[in-house]
Amino acid sequence: MPISGTPSRAQLVDHLVRTRIAGDVATPRENNLSHYRQLANGVRNYWLGLELGDRWTDEQDVLAVMAERVGVNDDPEYRYGQDTIDPELTVDALDRMAARLRKAAEDRQRVLFATGHPGGLLDVHRATAAALRAAGCEIVVIPDGLQTDEGYVMQFADVAVLEHGATLWHTHSGEPMRAILKGLEREGRPLPDLVVADHGWAGYAGQHGVDSVGYADCNDPALFLAESEGTVQVVVPLDDHVVSPRHYDPMTAYLLAAAGLV
Repeated sequence: MPISGTPSRAQLVDHLVRTRIAGDVATPRENNLSHYRQLANGVRNYWLGLELGDRWTDEQDVLAVMAERVGVNDDPEYRYGQDTIDPELTVDALDRMAARLRKAAEDRQRVLFATGHPGGLLDVHRATAAALRAAGCEIVVIPDGLQTDEGYVMQFADVAVLEHGATLWHTHSGEPMRAILKGLEREGRPLPDLVVADHGWAGYAGQHGVDSVGYADCNDPALFLAESEGTVQVVVPLDDHVVSPRHYDPMTAYLLAAAGLV
């Protein structure tokens, strides 16, 4: 199953489907619709650090964006069973993200990496950070001593994460990113030129005017809504926690090659 070197687009699409990063994904339809409904009902945990106001109070409007940008089933009467992520949309978004990473490298920008899904995406972010550092970018080092109600905001392998009870923590919250940006301001340091992240880390950064790109699952609609409004620049649709984090390696290789970083 491993793909050696950098896959072609066709090879990557096949790999995404075989590993269920895209195609028929593990997230069931009923979970997707439940999350779309919670977002539309104003449950803040589903807003991923964004301020959506009253613009997305109709669950069907959310579904329409997710069908367009992710490839979930667009039938509102389809309520149970398998749902999908279109692998072609995944690769299209990787190409758009690659263009933004290429600009970061060309301009030697300051880039901050963060993940609320360390069990799946930590190494994707780590490898991207290493490639940008080799290209001359500054990888932002976060201030010491940051914390939120959920735990401590730490940095491992150039990637900001939430640590709780000596464990890297899964979080949808935007509060860790808020702590980082406020901490940088307190120290008189410039904010990042670009944030590469997921979940609330990406949402909060984009909401507060920092260029933000990232990854999101088909049950996390907020970032795709933000992309549709221009608050977040690029969101890559994928299953963000498949059975092995190594399954993301060909995707990362494709991304870095498309960005001219290998």
